[in-house]
Amino acid sequence: RVVERIKRKFNVKVGHTGTLDPLATGLLVILTGKRTKNASLFLKLDKAYEVKVVLGIRTDTFDLEGRVLSQSNNEVTREELESVLQEFRGDMWQTPPSFSAKKIEGRRAYQLARKGLSVDIPPSRVSVYSLELKEFQFPHFVLACQVSSGFYVRSLAHDIGERLGVGATVAEVRRTRVGPYHVEEARGLDEILADD
Repeated sequence: RVVERIKRKFNVKVGHTGTLDPLATGLLVILTGKRTKNASLFLKLDKAYEVKVVLGIRTDTFDLEGRVLSQSNNEVTREELESVLQEFRGDMWQTPPSFSAKKIEGRRAYQLARKGLSVDIPPSRVSVYSLELKEFQFPHFVLACQVSSGFYVRSLAHDIGERLGVGATVAEVRRTRVGPYHVEEARGLDEILADD
């Protein structure tokens, strides 16, 4: 949507450097004109996110937009969560969500998942450079993370919930950085569209 609105307004070729989930907010790096040819370079950049997670809920999309699969009332302590977070720092294999933009035989995984088809996505090697628990008020917690390209924050939340045995799903995601570009330095879409 963002790309189309900018393209219509300025009548120029426009591309982005990595999709944001429907529930996500924050930084989306936009390229215009000849710079769109450099999009693949941006896709490889590290990213940073803040994510609010709800414990005790499993959904098919790994976020609150999805269908609830199960719920648990089992309480988790801050100490238990901190202990599990240790396992999610560094290099690891991560399986992307079935509802993702990952391509499977030329089609987006979410297109297959929406049709109720089984989606088998192979795990990818990813890195978590930093993972900090910013807030904890059961059943909610907030993480700040810096991660490699190809990392899925929704999968992180899901995997933490599975490791804790209660399930977890994303309530909010905000991308705060892509490589050297920070959300604080970005311009809002309305501001861009107001330019002549």
